[in-house]
Amino acid sequence: MQLTNEVRYDDVVGALAATRPSAILLALFFTALSFLSLVFYDLNAIEYIGKKLPFPHVALTAFSAYAVGNTAGFGALSGGAIRYRAYTRLGLSPEDIGRIIAFVTLSFGLGLAGVAAIALIIIASEIGPLIGVSAFLLRLIAGSILAILGAVLFIGREGRVLDLGAVAIRLPDSRTWSRQFLVTAFDIAASASVLYVLLPQTAIGWPAFLAVYAIAVGLGVLSHVPAGLGVFETVIIASLGSAVNIDAVLGSLVLYRLTYHVLPLLIAVLAVSATELRRFVDHPAASSVRRIGGRLMPQLLSTLALLLGVMLVFSSVTPTPDQNLEFLSNYLPLPLVEGAHFLSSLLGLALVVAARGLSQRLDGAWWVAVFSAVAALTLSLLKAIALVEAAFLAFLIFGLFVSRRLFTRHASLLNQAMTASWLMAIAVIVVGAVVILLFVYRDVEYSNELWWQFEFTAEAPRGLRALLGITIISSAIAIFSLLRPATFRPEPATEEALARAVDIVRKQGNADANLVRMGDKSIMFSEKGDAFIMYGRQGRSWIALFDPVGDHRAVPELVWRFVEAARAAGCRAVFYQISPALLSHCADAGLRAFKLGELAVADLRTFEMKGGKWANLRQTASRAQRDGLEFAVVDPQDVPVVIDDLAAVSAAWLEHHNAKEKGFSLGAFDPDYVASQPVGILKKDGKIVAFANILVTESREEGTIDLMRFSPDAPKGSMDFLFVQIMEYLRGQGFTHFNLGMAPLSGMSKREAAPVWDRIGSTVFEHGERFYNFKGLRAFKSKFHPHWQPRYLAVSGGGNPMIALMDATLLIGGGLKGVVRK
Repeated sequence: MQLTNEVRYDDVVGALAATRPSAILLALFFTALSFLSLVFYDLNAIEYIGKKLPFPHVALTAFSAYAVGNTAGFGALSGGAIRYRAYTRLGLSPEDIGRIIAFVTLSFGLGLAGVAAIALIIIASEIGPLIGVSAFLLRLIAGSILAILGAVLFIGREGRVLDLGAVAIRLPDSRTWSRQFLVTAFDIAASASVLYVLLPQTAIGWPAFLAVYAIAVGLGVLSHVPAGLGVFETVIIASLGSAVNIDAVLGSLVLYRLTYHVLPLLIAVLAVSATELRRFVDHPAASSVRRIGGRLMPQLLSTLALLLGVMLVFSSVTPTPDQNLEFLSNYLPLPLVEGAHFLSSLLGLALVVAARGLSQRLDGAWWVAVFSAVAALTLSLLKAIALVEAAFLAFLIFGLFVSRRLFTRHASLLNQAMTASWLMAIAVIVVGAVVILLFVYRDVEYSNELWWQFEFTAEAPRGLRALLGITIISSAIAIFSLLRPATFRPEPATEEALARAVDIVRKQGNADANLVRMGDKSIMFSEKGDAFIMYGRQGRSWIALFDPVGDHRAVPELVWRFVEAARAAGCRAVFYQISPALLSHCADAGLRAFKLGELAVADLRTFEMKGGKWANLRQTASRAQRDGLEFAVVDPQDVPVVIDDLAAVSAAWLEHHNAKEKGFSLGAFDPDYVASQPVGILKKDGKIVAFANILVTESREEGTIDLMRFSPDAPKGSMDFLFVQIMEYLRGQGFTHFNLGMAPLSGMSKREAAPVWDRIGSTVFEHGERFYNFKGLRAFKSKFHPHWQPRYLAVSGGGNPMIALMDATLLIGGGLKGVVRK
């Protein structure tokens, strides 16, 4: 605050108005160059991970990601969410997208450090006096940074692989490093030039300013403040205050934010809106881009609505130009102007609240945003003839109407409790409005009479009343969100709900969905009742098992409903063991995916016990037959006849392994559950010594087994023999695939720029045999030469996957005691 003690609002406005048109045109030119270079971040990252995507898709995604990330801040999260939504639609896995995000984040950070260090070494003598640090110390720091970067570049030459225990990381080769550094340097130079050309004539040269700018950007990123707001400005003012008039610097900073942050966001909205217009739909290339745009538009409009909401709030505490007020006083009564000023601030808050719903595609949020924007546009003309403000609002209205088809989720905006991050954002907006009010009207002496002054020239009282209204409404929203009761609590499935779910299971192809028959999970049906999610609750996690079951057209809405219900209950939404097909829907709902392992699926159409690769299994089957083992399948209606024998085998198996029954993603020995499906049995000397219940559906697409239990005296190799016999039985019944179950932590990436989650998982897989038979389980399933399909854990709200995975483990094991008892 000491830096701006002598600054006056009118002087800042004057400096802003005095900016040369040529400077603004140059700023637009350098902004275009900067964002063009930003597209190459993603292109280089995609090439680095060995993938190839169409340039228009990458360009639109990268531009939109940076437009949102630069405005909302937290680029790795906000921009990462944009990339996740778009790139999942293009077929990239979460691991690939994580590596892209890591690449662009690290390359920017390292490039920024390199550019700042080089600039500091060259002009340390100019920068030192500006920030009060000796030139020698600055050069020493810069040299150290360059030495570290050089060491990393040397180590990674020719794509060298670093072995860190069980984890191998391939560093980018020298060509990739060099190319990306040039892109980053060009980006930083162009973005620095945007602000430099907007500044008035100054004694500081462009190289010195580049160093100041790089340091300001770096500190803004490290502060974790959205867009570095305040931190960036403070560093620039502190560095240039002695060389440039502070009023002019503040005016230039405002223009810089509009040019480099707001304008690209508007262009991104316009670009995606263009793909939504009907006349572009028939062209195949435009139609392809349009599908990607449909994933990006809600986030772009959400960010724009948030930005314009903040604009309306801040404009309510800043004065109106005198000539505009004089014009209004000749045509409008004072109560109308006062009311328009007060209501427009509240409409700004409404846009902030609606922004969250827009990101979730709520139809209610769309209506609130449209009504608020139209009303605010009208009031902006009545309160101050604010043409720029009205133009921005008109642009938002245009984007909302063009993309109306994307907001079809029938959910109440009022039932969407604001999360802690959104409540914090509202608090920051209110505090910012207070700071601006105090800054603008610092010369106005406060008194209680100010609240009751109603005059065209009484700007400070008008701002105070608007701020009071914003504060009251914001507090009410916060109290409602924090104290509202949970709107939905999970209940065990009723017999009627269970019967409906079983009917759906019979008609689809996922055999594992038969686990709903256990009755230990809650069930959430789609609106039409043609699909469902089965889930359980552990701690603060609502955990859905597998993909939604039923009609695929109901899946997107069902995912959203589940996420919202969990959030309304104050919990996190978790999807456990989901397929790649669900990832795009999880991305739309704001979930992040982490690989759990791989599912083994054998193709029964090509399954024959012939050839060299089946030799070991043929020998095992032959030995089992010589040992007197006989296989049979007991139909469901006949299972009650042998249920006591099966119970005895199950009890002996549990006692032998010192284990207890599991649940959730595994079945338990329950007579009704076992009798609901066929059971494969092995007999020796007329006595049942092993069994497995066979899970099937009427579609005959897939069969699998759940419980597989043996008596302690069952001959060696009985498990392999039982698997082979069940697979042959299913093939004979016309089934096409056999699901052998998942191998946890299998297939986790341990090379190149693998995410931390994958590296941890691969290490546990390699060295965690004392805790779980990871390698042995995969080796057993590999005997049957299956296809390996990835399975994921998806967690909402940026939640910690380790907590979600622990909750899932506790749910499967029956709580902490069950896990401890194995």
